[in-house]
Amino acid sequence: MVSTEEVAWTDPECPVARALDLIGDRWSLLIVRDAMDGARAFTDFQQRTGIARNILTDRLRRLVERGILGRQAAPTGKRQVYALTADGRDLFTVVVALRQWGERHAFSRGEPHSTLVDEHGSRLPPLRPLDSRGEVVNVDTTSVRKARTR
Repeated sequence: MVSTEEVAWTDPECPVARALDLIGDRWSLLIVRDAMDGARAFTDFQQRTGIARNILTDRLRRLVERGILGRQAAPTGKRQVYALTADGRDLFTVVVALRQWGERHAFSRGEPHSTLVDEHGSRLPPLRPLDSRGEVVNVDTTSVRKARTR
């Protein structure tokens, strides 16, 4: 976990804003997505995303600084490789939720797209947030309890 004193928070009391401040922009999330799919080397990320080298260098550095990725020397010792940390792996549900939202809203009916499947080759069921009784909740049945400031 990153030291919270090191980040300029957009909205210090909002977990969504803090998460976005840590993860960053679309490139960072695409790097996390590709790390989840096995990318490890700089060239892996560049080829999969098409990102410019200078931007990729910056995003990898930030993701390492913020504890999302770890960096170590490759077995050959000639380059660095990256792997998700526990905090980075914990973004899996976020990436799955974005993927499923994209499947529902970013493609025309019948338009082909990649599919995430489990170890048996079956598609994952839709993610749905549940309340304390196991009932599906939504924007109409939840509210945000603001932090009490001292």
